[in-house]
Amino acid sequence: MKESIKLTASDRKELQAVLHRGKANARTLTRARILLKAADGWSNQRIMEAIETSLSTVKRVRERYAEGGLARVLQDQPQAHRRHALTPVQSAHLVAITCSPVPDGHDHWTVRLLADQAVELGFVESISPETIRHLLKKTNSSRGNTSNGAFHR
Repeated sequence: MKESIKLTASDRKELQAVLHRGKANARTLTRARILLKAADGWSNQRIMEAIETSLSTVKRVRERYAEGGLARVLQDQPQAHRRHALTPVQSAHLVAITCSPVPDGHDHWTVRLLADQAVELGFVESISPETIRHLLKKTNSSRGNTSNGAFHR
């Protein structure tokens, strides 16, 4: 697809603002650059080489813009096919465990102990300590926060 994309003045202004602020993630910045170059009449091949991305990315950005405008391009869509290791209820229960007394013989909860506890409670057949660490990090119960008692070892 070589024809240029027709950006409205407000879309162009918003894309330029996204790039100048530099606060967006790398994917969003790449998409903004692709749209601006496409609007200036660049070919897919030329955009791909200039931005150092794949041809499929350039084509996908053009398609998304045609389907739903700027919002469809700049905002990531939720990935419905992603399966979480623990349900929200199980996650909350595991976070609550970090505040409970530790098992005998231990002075604090580690992510390994919590992973073992998730298996023991029947939440999962197996789970990595790294998954537990990510869960705690998302809930502000990170190992650096000594108020919750969960540490990584």
